[in-house]
Amino acid sequence: MEFSDFVAARGDALYRYGYVLTGNAEDAADLTQEALMRLGDAWSRIRKRDDPEGYVRTTMARLHISIWRRLRRERLVAAVPETAYTDDRLDDDIGLWKELKGLPPRQRAVLVLRYYEDLPDQEIAELLGVSRGTVRSQAARALEKLRIRVTDLETGRV
Repeated sequence: MEFSDFVAARGDALYRYGYVLTGNAEDAADLTQEALMRLGDAWSRIRKRDDPEGYVRTTMARLHISIWRRLRRERLVAAVPETAYTDDRLDDDIGLWKELKGLPPRQRAVLVLRYYEDLPDQEIAELLGVSRGTVRSQAARALEKLRIRVTDLETGRV
């Protein structure tokens, strides 16, 4: 398989994965583009392996973690966008994605890697550069925040 064929076949899925990681269409596009550029540079040795998509997804997760480690604060913008971006493919669980956006970046990354990517705790820990215990505690805290939010919505305490 050639690099251009791989990008044509899996580019949309990788973009959606980037969107789930970042919660933002522009950041997802940048993340996907950067990861594919890195894959393109390494394509001659990566295509010989069984899973070039796994390589790109790992690269995307690591790039995302590196970015939020550097920033670790809210980004202020000069102008608020006129309309929000919505991805029609995520309509079924739109409430879930909105709630995930409200989590801190590390907690969101842990939940995405655990439940969306179905990775074990040890692999998540290696990807994020933290211990297995940190992965578990971040997942527990994130799930507790989501539970509290759902309870508040159900009882009208919002």
